[in-house]
Amino acid sequence: MTANPPPSLKSGELSDPRLSAALRTLELTVRRRLDGVLHGDHLGLIPGPGSEPGDARLYQPGDDVRQMDWSVTARTTHPHVRQMVADRELETWMVADLSASLDFGTAACEKRDLVVAAAAAITFLTSGGGNRIGAVVATGADTVRIPARSGRVHAQAMLRKIASTPKAPDGVRGDLRGAIESLRRPQRKRGLAVVISDFLGPIDWQRSLRAVSARHDVLAVEVLDPRDLELPDVEDVVLHDPETGRTREFTVTPKLRADFAEAAQAHRDEVEQMLRTCGAPVMTLRTDRDWITDVVRFVSTRRHTFGAASKAPRQ
Repeated sequence: MTANPPPSLKSGELSDPRLSAALRTLELTVRRRLDGVLHGDHLGLIPGPGSEPGDARLYQPGDDVRQMDWSVTARTTHPHVRQMVADRELETWMVADLSASLDFGTAACEKRDLVVAAAAAITFLTSGGGNRIGAVVATGADTVRIPARSGRVHAQAMLRKIASTPKAPDGVRGDLRGAIESLRRPQRKRGLAVVISDFLGPIDWQRSLRAVSARHDVLAVEVLDPRDLELPDVEDVVLHDPETGRTREFTVTPKLRADFAEAAQAHRDEVEQMLRTCGAPVMTLRTDRDWITDVVRFVSTRRHTFGAASKAPRQ
């Protein structure tokens, strides 16, 4: 299937009315393609049991013994289990990495466009029923926090803010660790944390993400371009690193291509391992693929494989 790019969302090319129209089109696309995949406001990307303790009741054959309420059992001399009540409202926080390495794309769109598309998909999947969603948008030069609120007006304003975030100046490194760290304070009730990034650069965010995952469910959205994984089969190429400002010219040989592909795969494997230790399933979106199909496939699969995320193959 050919890649189906998101509506053009580049902040420098759209006036506010056109940006609003593009976001509405994006919302319709996500909702129509996910029709029949999700059922109910509180069945989202990472479904699980309730986290709030409820009333105790008499034990019945087949009940999970791990839910035994020993204090009530001792007081009444009859075995009781403690029921768990599902949270009525979900609070979701997204980290949208818009560092300079995301301002790049050689296929149907830029990786920055996919960050906005992924943020929109997460927003439309988790909103409704009073659920709240907020975001931390990080470029390396600036970090903007958008408070978690409910409602369609807030969702649209948040996505507009993400889509219109100015690009980082050339030579400014991203700060994914700092953006993830900002999710820890102030402390919030249990919810969902989503990190959207290409995860290029130093892997210094593991400790922060693990601390977040100790209290919240975590989802990682990996955004990739084909050139992140392999060099083109050309003779001479000029490569520029926007996060360091360095530019170098190379003669692309078969050995250089092989070494680059090997190093890129080794980095992805390390990222995968780090995310697995944090209990974060990974949804991969690529600029050369139909991103909405990947979202639909991920959502429909994870509804049935929660708890086995670390065993699932990478997309």
